[in-house]
Amino acid sequence: MYSNKENVNILTALLVKHGIRHAVVCPGSRNAPIVHNLNECPDITCYPVTDERSAGFYALGMAQALQQPVVVCVTSGSALLNLTPAVAEAYYQHRQVVVISADRPQQWIDQLDGQTLPQPDALGRFVAKAVTLPEPHDEEERWYCNRLVNEALITAHAPVHINVPISEPLFNFSVQALPDERLIEQTAAEMSSITLSHICRMFMQAHRPLLIAGQPMNPLMDEAVMLAGDDEAYVPDFVLYCGDSVVSKRLKRFLRKAKETWAVNRTGEVNDTFMNLTHVFQGDPDVVTDMVRFYLEQQPHPFVQRWDALLTRAQSNADAFAAPYSQMATVKCFEQRLSLEVEQTRVEPAVHYANSTAIRLANIFARHRVWCNRGVNGIEGSLSTAAGFSLVSKELVFCVIGDLSFFYDQNALWNQNLRPNLRVLLLNNGRGAIFNLLPGLEKSPARDRLVAAAHETTAEGICRQNNVSYRQATTEDEMQQGIAWLQTENPERPMVLEVMTDPARDEQVFKDYYQRLNL
Repeated sequence: MYSNKENVNILTALLVKHGIRHAVVCPGSRNAPIVHNLNECPDITCYPVTDERSAGFYALGMAQALQQPVVVCVTSGSALLNLTPAVAEAYYQHRQVVVISADRPQQWIDQLDGQTLPQPDALGRFVAKAVTLPEPHDEEERWYCNRLVNEALITAHAPVHINVPISEPLFNFSVQALPDERLIEQTAAEMSSITLSHICRMFMQAHRPLLIAGQPMNPLMDEAVMLAGDDEAYVPDFVLYCGDSVVSKRLKRFLRKAKETWAVNRTGEVNDTFMNLTHVFQGDPDVVTDMVRFYLEQQPHPFVQRWDALLTRAQSNADAFAAPYSQMATVKCFEQRLSLEVEQTRVEPAVHYANSTAIRLANIFARHRVWCNRGVNGIEGSLSTAAGFSLVSKELVFCVIGDLSFFYDQNALWNQNLRPNLRVLLLNNGRGAIFNLLPGLEKSPARDRLVAAAHETTAEGICRQNNVSYRQATTEDEMQQGIAWLQTENPERPMVLEVMTDPARDEQVFKDYYQRLNL
């Protein structure tokens, strides 16, 4: 039996018709009719998450893994506002997270009644579409409600917000079946073969073309730019920018010297990252990059070969650099062992890296697809995103994360749905390590305690209270043994390896690595 709220039933029926099969649901009374319907619907699986901030990132992680839209449903009031960081991240990653918020009737907003605040457009520009459903009283209002839900759900590659006012009484579950709702479908524009060929020809005909693939990663480009230095011979005249964000600030500054950039992304958005954008194409960036690489295999371009030589030098430096026990040594060991495991098993796990130091280390050592919340680049939700990914993945899911990111998002482990395929490598040097690498900040007496948030916290208690397997490493041998445990053991619980390092040594190892490039 379903709720007797007509707007809730219209919404539920259309979620099913649009192919949505997964919903993260948060507790509350006003959204209980929606949660009830989602749970009653045999086509939708519900995952309860108490913390709305974490729930949003759970939904994002699931949307990443499934390549499908995922619902996150919250009650009225401030519950909705807690989704903002995850929705902003989903917006810049072009992930379709469907936010469904229950609401109070309009006449009670701003009247000092419980859990009332203006919810329409509360998520601002971070959603591609925001609608508030009517509570239908006649056929015209039913048609309007149906149209609004369809308009929201056909919005691809971006989060949307569906706000659902629900009047009391709330808990009448007397409707036997969902209505047979009208489905509105949309066919997205696809890049033609003629356009694809034109882009590739322009690339090959340029004197100094450079292909930049955005997120998931840009391996060793930061080092290659350092090696190029101020040599104008390495400055491109034509940049083909495919995909999403670039991690390296140095690379972005360098590419702003280029004459022009053509961008290819799935939405056709104008992202003038390098400040010289002249053309934007809506299409699949992977198809374009694969075609350009095919052209280059058939006819190598001398300018591209020049850059390949820089990348080879950077690769040799990364391979040869013998880092002492540190965060850098830990990630190098993790990636080397992971490569061996993949080579032996032919099974590639999903690897999530948190922001700041972690993703920069991935850009040095990772040679595989890397997941990272680089849409907004915030540290919040990195663990929840990986955890959500693991719920719907059959393979191992690793999360390499710094201490501030981990402790900020510790509620990701407070969840009854966690599976043993979630493996966390926690890099703990007692502060935000990235702040030790910012030139000039060391002059401030506030750096360590106030800016970098120095602490003496460990994850042992958090893991114990959440029934998560835990090991700690304080030496090179313990770290290597721990990584082997993390990658090969098969316990019945999620796993966390916490590697404790010294921040001063971590800082020095980073400096030594980059100084070695110029030798």
